[in-house]
Amino acid sequence: MQYNSADIRQKYLDFFQSKWHAIIPSAPVVPENDPTVLFNTAGMQPLVPYLLWETHPLWKRLSDSQKCIRTWDIEEVGDNSHLTFFEMLWNWSLWDYFKKDSIAYSWEFLTSKDWLALDPRKIAVTVFEWDADAPRDEESASIWQSVGMPKDRISYLPKKDNWWAAGDTGPCGPDTEIFYYVWESDLPPAWSNVWSDEKNWMEIWNNVFMEYNKLPDGSLVKLPAQNVDTGMWLERITATLNWEKTVYNTDIFSEIIASISKEIWVPYNAETMRSIRIIADHSRTATVMISDWVIPANVDQGYVLRRLIRIAIRQAYKLWFKWEFLSKVANTVIDKLGVAYPHMITKREEIVTEILREEKQFWETLEKWLKEFEKLVSGFQIAFERTGKKVEIISWEKAFKLYDTYGFPLEMTGELAMEVWLTVDTEWFKKAYTEHQEKSRTASAWKFKWWLADSWEETVGLHSATHLLLAGLRKYLWENVHQKGSNITPERLRFDFSNDEKVEKEILDKVEAYVNEAINAGFETIMTNMDKEEARTSWVEWSFWEKYPEIVKVYSMVWADGKVYSKELCWWPHVENSKTMWKFKILKEEASSRWVRRIKAVLIKD
Repeated sequence: MQYNSADIRQKYLDFFQSKWHAIIPSAPVVPENDPTVLFNTAGMQPLVPYLLWETHPLWKRLSDSQKCIRTWDIEEVGDNSHLTFFEMLWNWSLWDYFKKDSIAYSWEFLTSKDWLALDPRKIAVTVFEWDADAPRDEESASIWQSVGMPKDRISYLPKKDNWWAAGDTGPCGPDTEIFYYVWESDLPPAWSNVWSDEKNWMEIWNNVFMEYNKLPDGSLVKLPAQNVDTGMWLERITATLNWEKTVYNTDIFSEIIASISKEIWVPYNAETMRSIRIIADHSRTATVMISDWVIPANVDQGYVLRRLIRIAIRQAYKLWFKWEFLSKVANTVIDKLGVAYPHMITKREEIVTEILREEKQFWETLEKWLKEFEKLVSGFQIAFERTGKKVEIISWEKAFKLYDTYGFPLEMTGELAMEVWLTVDTEWFKKAYTEHQEKSRTASAWKFKWWLADSWEETVGLHSATHLLLAGLRKYLWENVHQKGSNITPERLRFDFSNDEKVEKEILDKVEAYVNEAINAGFETIMTNMDKEEARTSWVEWSFWEKYPEIVKVYSMVWADGKVYSKELCWWPHVENSKTMWKFKILKEEASSRWVRRIKAVLIKD
């Protein structure tokens, strides 16, 4: 029996809907008001406010399929497991059920003949062992045994494996991870579990139990209310159910790979496999990014998008194909994912146009790259003529500069070097790259935890200011201005909006005055739950309409005499009134990307 990814996704949502979970739409891949990461890398990021006691407009039980992007291991894409875009199947209990029901639901969905019907004998789990701060999670282990998990399939692992924390302080708790036996034998031997035989078990699901609050002194106290946050990779469970060792052999990629092979006139075989897999992954990710309002650029999300498109084209170039093709592959991606995310079909023309434009621009850039490499080789020749010493190795510093400054990949530097009888110091390049990559990953993780745990009041104030800023822009610039993204730290806000021209200082001064008028007037924030279609026809400002559920939160900032300064859809918390806000100051207005402008602003004491 072949398992289709769309069927698995729908089964998951149907199952949790049958358990009284509200199904919410996926948030865009670009996070809202999170200054620490370029993309949503996990399903919990869009729901941060609700994990910190904000009330969700739909229900205490939620489920969705969240689009996620991770580029930490981009150089590994093309092997059996690494992807840049993936879907995470999630379910949450926000201060409702806890460990007993969460584990029971997971076991039922995985093993019941009505759902996935996995062989329970091939399932193992891990639970939190213990440490000086928290006790061994015997409760989860006991619940697993009560639903049918053999005791010898339960492994106790330390905090680095089975503990989740928002930061150095704040909500935290143990998790339990679920694994499936993937070795070629029919059944795992009696002694096999995750602790004793890790390489033969694949993680398919993770249930996080937030039950503690970590205080500044390091002590843990039980939270007055607890929540559950679980996640399952759609791609991973699809491969597992189909007995495939790689997701590229499932329906998730089969049609995309066939389209690539057809467009670049190359068969998919052992020799072309890695290049075509990279093209398939990157074209899929690029298509999703553009559908969520990312445009190729030289910074931030736009830079990642541009890099993915160019890497994909370079892989085709390696296979001796030198024409535009990715825009055609994008149509296949849209057909595949549009079933779950209909806005991709709506934006088909825009997606295809952006990719085609970037493809055409790439060939001009490639010529520049080649000239930079030629300059480097010419320098070696000049040095040889002057000193008589022949350079045979391109240093890692020069190779890394080509990569970091010009986007010139190491593999292309190596290929061109071989053509002129040179080699590249790849060992030190890879060490430099790994260090660079690890610093980025660690910094992002630390910033996210710090922002989540310790900077809530500041970010909430600046978030409220972005709503007033947008209202001011719509009042003094034009009514068709909409938000295109925001990035907030405790120190400043960065707000992107639709506009194709520089905003004159006179307009910016009026917008700034409008925000300060609202703050000084002492507005109050009123939150109303509304039907989404009712909100659409009620002069409520909105951005990214498709990300909201059927019942939405509308935040209105209203003065005592009834004057409304801002009325907008949102799902992040706001200040209750303007008494906690300082003076608003616009620092800079600049271009962000094509047809998008950016404002940077702060709240300062008078």
